[in-house]
Amino acid sequence: MATLPPGTLMQRAAAGLARRCALLLDERGGVYGAAVLLLVGSGDNGGDALYAGARLAARGAAVRALLLDPDRAHHGGLAAFRAAGGRTVENLPDRADLVLDGIVGIGSSGGLRERAARLVARLAGLRGRAGRRAVVVAVDVPSGVEVDTGHVAPTNDGSGAVTADVTVAFGALKPALVVGPAAVRAGQVELVDIGLEPWLRGSPALHVTEWSDVFDWWPWSGPESEKYSRGVVGVATGSATYPGAAVLSVGGALAGPTGLVRYAGSAREEVLRQHPSVIATGRVADAGRVQAWVCGSGLGTGESAAAELRCVLAAPVPAILDADALTLLVDGSMAERLRQRDAPIVITPHDREFARLCGETPGEDRVGAALRLAAWMDAVVLLKGDRTVVATPDGRAVVNPTGTSALATGGTGDVLSGLLGSLLAAGLPADRAAIMAAYLHGLAGREAARRGPVTAPDVVTALREVVPR
Repeated sequence: MATLPPGTLMQRAAAGLARRCALLLDERGGVYGAAVLLLVGSGDNGGDALYAGARLAARGAAVRALLLDPDRAHHGGLAAFRAAGGRTVENLPDRADLVLDGIVGIGSSGGLRERAARLVARLAGLRGRAGRRAVVVAVDVPSGVEVDTGHVAPTNDGSGAVTADVTVAFGALKPALVVGPAAVRAGQVELVDIGLEPWLRGSPALHVTEWSDVFDWWPWSGPESEKYSRGVVGVATGSATYPGAAVLSVGGALAGPTGLVRYAGSAREEVLRQHPSVIATGRVADAGRVQAWVCGSGLGTGESAAAELRCVLAAPVPAILDADALTLLVDGSMAERLRQRDAPIVITPHDREFARLCGETPGEDRVGAALRLAAWMDAVVLLKGDRTVVATPDGRAVVNPTGTSALATGGTGDVLSGLLGSLLAAGLPADRAAIMAAYLHGLAGREAARRGPVTAPDVVTALREVVPR
């Protein structure tokens, strides 16, 4: 800001914001004559909204601004807004085609204050032309979210934060736009370049996976490849009680890049019935050579299961520990084996498994919680959720953007573990394998959801359609 004329960054932000609002209004009958409502707080977010509102008013929109703190409204923005024909109001109007949320921005903390919360709770009832619901656009971040963690304080009526259809972010994405419950509130996120990039110093707080990452890292096979050179993954999952866990994790592994899957466990008959290409044995000790192990789903928590886990941990290859394998770690009896391992470990807990390992839930800061567990266990942590977080022991965190609630059904985590094991066995570093598995698993969930209600076998089928080829 010290190198530019005063207000330059705000004008760039307002221009990008007004452009996005105009495009949305074009889909709803045009900018001219559209009813636009600005919810204006006392900070720079309110200024951004006022300057954008001025640009829309200049194009013929009927723009009204509800000032939550009139004495502290941005003076320059308010003057420009009024000069362009905008008007201020004291209450919500009867109709609106578009609502611009400029209540609070990245400097805020905690939920919305009482008056703002009451207004936000009523936004869903606003209607515009042709009776269509007003589209809500957030300025930089939805008001009321915890910007650094993505937490949203729960309220009975859901008014703790704005739920936007579109969020126009300025300069850089903020954590709340990609992680935690706030990410869902952000809707579609559009990033506007306001010239900050040369000034952004240091390491990002978060990385977000893109398709190009997965494609570039994929272990492509060549003309000289054969089943062993592509990698062999061992799967120690399932049991006579839970054979489905074995079938699903093997299915996930077969959808990955490796050339051979070895199954070890008491569900071998069912696995061979469903997947005849697999080499199956009854114990990990009898499975033969593998380049990575997947262990835990449906394994059980008795002594025989513990013996299989000890055998997996003794192998000098990467290991994925999931479900029952994580439960077997809780009492500390495997601690020495974990410390003695040189090969990478990836753990894949959901929130309840995380709580069993750590004695508490991930809480409001899911990224921070995953990073602490990764450092404590010296393992890559894949913390499952709508926005899955992959954390590494050296302090890096990656958020997966492809998550979907369609995957919140039994057995999909087994598929994820199998795919992750296949990527590890193909030679991917543990962090990249976890990042890629989460991304492709989310894509498969979305693909399966397009056809109807999702089951875990549907995800296995869809994986084969979304992996790079």
